[in-house]
Amino acid sequence: MLKPGAAALVLLLAVALASGLSVVYTTHKNRFAFNELQQLKDQANQLQVEWGQLLIEQSTFGLEGRIEQKAIEALQMHVPEITNIVMVSHE
Repeated sequence: MLKPGAAALVLLLAVALASGLSVVYTTHKNRFAFNELQQLKDQANQLQVEWGQLLIEQSTFGLEGRIEQKAIEALQMHVPEITNIVMVSHE
């Protein structure tokens, strides 16, 4: 049998080993969680950029009607009659 002092030493060594392993495990999990957080932040930034691009694209779609309206109001332009349209071919 082990002496009481030796048993206490073995117990303390086991507790120190378990504590060290739990620190390593926790650090490992924290690094993975941090990496995942960074990836999600990058994805959020990319989605934000894409959202901005879609808003710009949406605003340009609305410009066509405004351009036509300004051409009619300010420049008195109109769509020509079909009989006045001449088709030109490039052969």
